[in-house]
Amino acid sequence: MERQWWRDAVLYQVYPRSFADADGDGVGDLAGLTARLGHIAGLGADGIWLSPFYTSPWADGGYDVADFRNVDPRLGDLAGFDAMTGEAHRLGLKVMVDIVPNHTSEEHPWFRAALASPDAPERDLYVFRPGRGPGGDLPPTNWRSTFGGSAWTRAADGQWYLHLFAPEQPDLNWDHPRVREEFRDVLRFWGRRGVDGFRIDVAYALVKDLDPLRDLVLVEGGRFEDIAANPDHPFLDRPEVHDVYRDWHRVLAEFDPPRATVGEVWLPGDRRVLYTRPDELDQAFNFDFLRTPWEADAYREVIDSSLADARAVGTVPTWVVGNHDVVRPVSALGLPPGTDHRLWLLGDGLDPAPDLALGTRRARALALLELALPGSAYIYQGEELGLPEVADLPAEALEDPRWVRSGRADKGRDGCRVPLPWTEEGPSFGFGSGGAWLPQPADWGRRSAAAQERDPDSMLRLYRRALELRRGFADDESLVWDDKANQGPVLAFWRGPRTLVLVNTGPEPAELPEGEVLLASGPLEDRLPGDTAVWLRR
Repeated sequence: MERQWWRDAVLYQVYPRSFADADGDGVGDLAGLTARLGHIAGLGADGIWLSPFYTSPWADGGYDVADFRNVDPRLGDLAGFDAMTGEAHRLGLKVMVDIVPNHTSEEHPWFRAALASPDAPERDLYVFRPGRGPGGDLPPTNWRSTFGGSAWTRAADGQWYLHLFAPEQPDLNWDHPRVREEFRDVLRFWGRRGVDGFRIDVAYALVKDLDPLRDLVLVEGGRFEDIAANPDHPFLDRPEVHDVYRDWHRVLAEFDPPRATVGEVWLPGDRRVLYTRPDELDQAFNFDFLRTPWEADAYREVIDSSLADARAVGTVPTWVVGNHDVVRPVSALGLPPGTDHRLWLLGDGLDPAPDLALGTRRARALALLELALPGSAYIYQGEELGLPEVADLPAEALEDPRWVRSGRADKGRDGCRVPLPWTEEGPSFGFGSGGAWLPQPADWGRRSAAAQERDPDSMLRLYRRALELRRGFADDESLVWDDKANQGPVLAFWRGPRTLVLVNTGPEPAELPEGEVLLASGPLEDRLPGDTAVWLRR
């Protein structure tokens, strides 16, 4: 069915500022993307997920939106967006766009009006509260921003406003009907322009329980730990948020075919899956898989639970190994034994340095694992080139608010956002004629698409062949573990009646069953080498 195209799709995430620059200003744009869409179609992807391209001051890389119905002039205009969408569709690519409903930019007209007067009706569209202590000088609660420090900032009139992210990103009040109607209209606006779906930013944090305002039990770690310590969390995974997505489901069903949805939901699988019930979102990103350490037992558990959770509500899992917020897999998988894999989420440090040769071997094997699994897969731009995290960016070049607020270069996410290399030479390796907004490493040329096009063993050619072969079993949503080979450090499962997938996560060679080699992540011998994957036809 057309509405279910996403069930076995491979979506390629485009971070537009870093993909391709057509006008030579050093920043990627929609015209650059349009010119390079052939790369994505040639790779074998089914569509793109386009990170924010809206009017924005870029306090958080475009996730601070000042106008939800327009294109930032540095990236193009609505005519350019329409041209890009038309070319994508001509090439057979679906187009999903990011939507950021939790907050706006501080430059959004609503927030400007809210700051102008405490009596402005727009103030009710955000979360303003009086402070605590003498004179209201203390924040209303102890809530922390994702980017560090308090989640509250004081306005000039003495009240405080809530921002779960940067102060430049004030949170919207989703209890207000005007906010809800606004986003219904935004969905319809882009749906009418031909987009095929929406990726929903921070999908699990829109609705807040503010009556009464209450402090949190503060714990070290991420959102998983935060929720575990606060079962009745005031702003994460509120039950009321599901009403929003039931409403959106009805709005998107107005289109033929209905527009697809995938949510950013940083929750354990049993809670994440509730967002994908039949009358809510179609999918949610499977961050359990992204967080899994390079161990066969851990992958078995996550794969089994992900399949079971998705089937329980009639959807399919998503498989994700990277995005614009996390350290690139080549670097994350090159960590020495015993390093806490979770530290490599959201750029939380680059010490110790990764073994990039080891990380590359594992990233190649992980690509064959991800693309063999039933469901949909998401590829972040540059993964098909095997790009590592750029860990030595100069402080003066960094823009990520995590860096700005912490003062530590290793706290930022800019290292996974360095502009792509397209050619082996040139001022920005083919990214554009005017350099790149983040400096590229000197060796970027040998990792470029042009260089890898000529190398039959390159990461690019591996991805292309895997996506070609994947089409042979993508419609089959079954996975059957092989009782004989699936043990110890080796994952082994069947896709369809004849394709056996093996992934050796250990350092030592393992038994290699007989069969026709369809694709291998590295050289094979009589046995399956460590950190290697293979697809066999039996």
